[in-house]
Amino acid sequence: MQLTNGKPYPLGATIDDDGVNFALYSANARRVYLCLFEDDSATDDTVLADGSISVKRASHEIARFELPRQSQGVWHGHISGLSAGCRYGYRVDGPYQPELGHRFNVNKLLLDPYAKAFDGEFVDHPSHYGYQLGNMAEDLSFSTLDSASSMPKCVVLDIRMLPAIAPVAKPYSQEEVSLSLRRSVIYELHVKGFTQRHPEVSKAAQGCFLGLADNAVINYLTQLGITAVELLPVQQFVSEPFLQKKQLTNYWGYNTIGFFVPHNGYVNLAAIDEFRTMVDALHKAGIEVILDVVYNHSAEGNRLGPSYSFKGIDNASYYRLHPTEPRYYLNDTGCGNTLNLSNPYVLQMVMDSLRYWVEVMGVDGFRFDLATTLGREEHGFDKGSGFFDAISQDPVLSQVRLIAEPWDIGPGGYQLGQFPIAWSEWNDRYRDTVRRFWRGDAGMLPEFARRFHGSSDLFEHSGRKPAASINFIASHDGFTLMDLVSYRHKHNQANGEQNRDGHNENYSDNYGVEGNSQDVNIAALRARQCRNMLTTLCLSQGVPMLLAGDEFGHSQQGNNNAYCQDNPNSWINWQQDIDSDAQLDFTIKLLRLRRRFPMLCHRDYIHDSANLSSPGLDWFCRQGQLMTKALWGEAQTRTLSLVISGELEAQAGCRQALLLMFNADELPQGFTLPRLNNIGDWQCLLHTQDTPIHAHSHLSNGESLVLQDRSLMVFYAQFTGESHESGKSIHD
Repeated sequence: MQLTNGKPYPLGATIDDDGVNFALYSANARRVYLCLFEDDSATDDTVLADGSISVKRASHEIARFELPRQSQGVWHGHISGLSAGCRYGYRVDGPYQPELGHRFNVNKLLLDPYAKAFDGEFVDHPSHYGYQLGNMAEDLSFSTLDSASSMPKCVVLDIRMLPAIAPVAKPYSQEEVSLSLRRSVIYELHVKGFTQRHPEVSKAAQGCFLGLADNAVINYLTQLGITAVELLPVQQFVSEPFLQKKQLTNYWGYNTIGFFVPHNGYVNLAAIDEFRTMVDALHKAGIEVILDVVYNHSAEGNRLGPSYSFKGIDNASYYRLHPTEPRYYLNDTGCGNTLNLSNPYVLQMVMDSLRYWVEVMGVDGFRFDLATTLGREEHGFDKGSGFFDAISQDPVLSQVRLIAEPWDIGPGGYQLGQFPIAWSEWNDRYRDTVRRFWRGDAGMLPEFARRFHGSSDLFEHSGRKPAASINFIASHDGFTLMDLVSYRHKHNQANGEQNRDGHNENYSDNYGVEGNSQDVNIAALRARQCRNMLTTLCLSQGVPMLLAGDEFGHSQQGNNNAYCQDNPNSWINWQQDIDSDAQLDFTIKLLRLRRRFPMLCHRDYIHDSANLSSPGLDWFCRQGQLMTKALWGEAQTRTLSLVISGELEAQAGCRQALLLMFNADELPQGFTLPRLNNIGDWQCLLHTQDTPIHAHSHLSNGESLVLQDRSLMVFYAQFTGESHESGKSIHD
C-alpha cells in the first residue's frame, strides 16, 4: 500500500484502477487519519464483486495513514493496492473546545459521511462519547476511551459496473401515455413491518428489502391498485441510547447516521444488491419507489450524544450551533441537533446522497422529513433557500418526486402551502378536516369542501396544481384508520413515557367502547366510518396516500406513536381473524373507480360549474339546491352533495358526471337529486351503507332517497346533450 496526495473530489472512498481515493471534508481539523481494518475471521466472510457488506465485523486495525493534503477544507489521499471490500474509518485531530463549538477527539473512530456500506452493528457503548460519561463537567470533560472496537467500519464499494435498473412500467391501460403524480396512489409502508409476518414470504426475506421484492407482495400491491410505495426511512439509522436502555429500538428509523447506506437491519447479505433487486421488481410491476429521508438531523443527538461521525469530524461545520453559545445546538427538529445546510459542503453531501439514491439505487422520489428545517436560512424558512435552489437546478433531482413534510418545531415551523412550485406536501389540514367531518363535528362544511377540492386555498395562489396536496387520513405518525374509529384516547404506555408522548388531539371516536368491541352495531358503524373516510380520500382532488394495512383494518391497539414498537403490535398481521376481506375488496373497488374517472385527479383546479365540455364541479344541499352562503354557514348541517363532470381520457367525447352524497349526521337523512339538464339516469357505482340499495340503484333527476346515518353514495351518469351544447351549464 502506497499513500499519495490523491484528489479532493469526489468525496468519500472512490475506487479507480490503481486503488482507492479518500476525501473527507473537515474545515477545522488539524490532522485526519485514515484507519484500515481487517476482519479477524476474514476467511469466513462473503464479499461480493461489488464489495457488498460482509457478515463479519472488522475489528483488527492493520494500517493508519495521515491524509497528506487539505484542499479548501477537504482532506485527501490515495492508497494504491486497495480494492472493494476494504474496511476503514477516520480519526480526526483538532481542538476539543465545546464552548467554541469544536468536539474533536482523536480517540474516536468515525464513520465516513460518504460511506456506501457499514460492517458491524451499532450498540451503545461509553467509548462512543467524546466526553466522560458520569463526569460532573458533562461534555466539557474529555474521554480517552478508544472506540474502534465498538464501532462499525465503513466498507469500500465498487459501483462502476452495476447494471441498470428497469424503469417504471406502464401502470395502467395502453391508452394512457404516462403516469404523472396526479394519477398516483401512494402507499406508505415500513419495510420490516410489512413483510415480517407475511406467510408467503420466505423466512430469510421476511422483514427485508427482498421481502418487498417477493411475487406475493408485488401481486398484492398491484391488485390493490398502488402506483407508488413510500418507504419509511431505509438509510442506515441507529436506535437512541435512551431506547436501548429500555430494551426498545427506533422502529420507524428517523435517526439516520449513513445517508448513502441501506439499513443493515433490512439486509440478508448484500445491501446494495438487495435494495436494487427490490426497486427493480417494483418497477417492473409499474410501482414507483419513494424514500422517506431524514436530512434535517443526525443520530448524534445533542451535546451529550455520541460521536459517530459528523460531531467528531467537524462539529462546527456540520451542525447549526447557538450563535452566542456554540456549546449548544439549535434544535429546530426536536431531535437534539440540526444539520447545517447553509454550509456548502454539507449541502453538497445531501445533494450527492439524493443523486446516489436516484442514479445508483434507482428510486423515483423522496418524502423529506421535517422539510421546513431544510429550507431554513439565518432569517428563518425561505422557499428560495440554498437547498431548494440546489434541487431546482439539478438535472437529476428536479425530475423526481419531491414531497415535503411541511413543518418542524422551530420558530415559524408550520409552512403548509409555502414550498416551491415543483413540490408536493403532506396536507395535515386535509387529514384533520376529513376526520372531524365524519366524526360529526359542527361547522365543517366549508372546510370539508375546500379540502375535497384539493386545497386550492393553500396551493393555487403560487401557481401550484392539485397534485401539490398529498391527502391522507392516517400515516405512520398517529392512529391507524381502524384505531381512529376504535379509540378516543391514545394508549402509548408500551413506549415507556407514561403515555405522555404522541398527539393528544386525534379527532377520533370509539363509538361507545374504548378499543375492541364485540357489539355488532359498534363494529358495523366503525366499518362504515372506515369506508366513508377511504372513499373521501380516494375521490378527493389531490394525491391520495394510504397507510399500509388501513385497507383491511390493521390496528396498533391505540398506540398513536409506535416509533419504538418493533414487534407484532406494529407489524402487519396478514392472518388476522377479522372481517377484513370486505374492506379490502371495497378499497380495491375504490381505486379502480379513481382510475376510471380522470376528473377525480384533474391536472388543474376545477373552478367552473359542471357543464358539457370542460371539467366542472358544483356543491348542493341535500334538498338538491345549489349551496348558498347561508347554507354554507349552517353549523349544524352535516350533509352535502356535489356533482363533478369531465371527459374520459381514453374515450374522447364521452362526457360524464359523478354525483356524491355525504351524510355525516347521526341520523338517516333524505336527499333529493339535483335537477340537471342533459343528464341521463343516475347509476349507483358505490355506497358505504350496511344494507343493499337495489331500490336506488338507478335514479332520475329530482328523485329522492334516504341515506343511512354516517354513510355516502356515489352515482354516475352520462351527458345526453349534443355537441353544439358544449359549454352550457348542466343545471338550471
